Amino acid sequence: MDIETKDNPALAAPLIDDAADAQFISALGLRVREARARRGMSRKALAQNSVVSERYLAQVESGETNPSILVLRHVAHALGVSLLELLEPQPGTGEQRMITRFLEQLPPARLEEALLRLMRDFGGEDAARRKRIALVGLRGAGKSTLGRTLAEEMHLPFHELNSAIEAEAGMSLNEIFMLYGQPGFRRLERRCLENFISGNASGVITVGGGIVSEAETFNLLLMNCFTVWVKASPEEHMARVVAQGDLRPMEGSAEAMEDMRRILAAREALYSKADFTLDTTGCPPAECLKKLRNALAPTPA
Repeated sequence: MDIETKDNPALAAPLIDDAADAQFISALGLRVREARARRGMSRKALAQNSVVSERYLAQVESGETNPSILVLRHVAHALGVSLLELLEPQPGTGEQRMITRFLEQLPPARLEEALLRLMRDFGGEDAARRKRIALVGLRGAGKSTLGRTLAEEMHLPFHELNSAIEAEAGMSLNEIFMLYGQPGFRRLERRCLENFISGNASGVITVGGGIVSEAETFNLLLMNCFTVWVKASPEEHMARVVAQGDLRPMEGSAEAMEDMRRILAAREALYSKADFTLDTTGCPPAECLKKLRNALAPTPA
């Protein structure tokens, strides 16, 4: 025994446990056999579909041989299960495993759609979610005007996420970005959104358009609030920002307008995940509010 193993008896213990290996191979064979039984597939059919000999499959199922990872990959494919399901016992019910297998087969775009449906249908009671109304979109879309009016009309508290972030940090948004950068701002944004959700069973909140760049934070919003994308044309966005007294966009109006178009185009698919899209372009505030009220009305059972 060398010095290292002498000083540390644990290192002298054998690294291979033959009994544990034999138990693993036996359990593996059992999982293959059970998966084949669930599929109602004969060993001969499995052999044909996996291009593995029937005799070898019999040895695998009885725990008499240690199949290679490639053999198991072929067997798993023929059985319509994941390789992981054969290698390790899978927790949960048969229904949960079926859902997992179904989701694994979806392309990324459909997977996002499935996630949204699961969150909205099963992440919480829809009636409870509709009591929190979130208006999201770029500056100048009309979120604040609509939000305040809606909150007053529905006798609900009104919140602005950006104001909550400034209060939490004790400084302006510009100072937050200068000192902590976008990552620091996004952390504060997530924390303040969590505070709003946990502290308000109902309410109206306006949210900055950049929240969609953080998938987890945006999903948290979608799951816990009835989310409205308040949109407008780039021209109307720009005109409203200037009307609010901010003349900076006019310093390079052509470039600023092009930036606005690019941002809207890049984020459109993300904003479209909202429960409702309210286009305020050329729409008087009273008409916009009416459309929003209709969207919030309970759907008939």
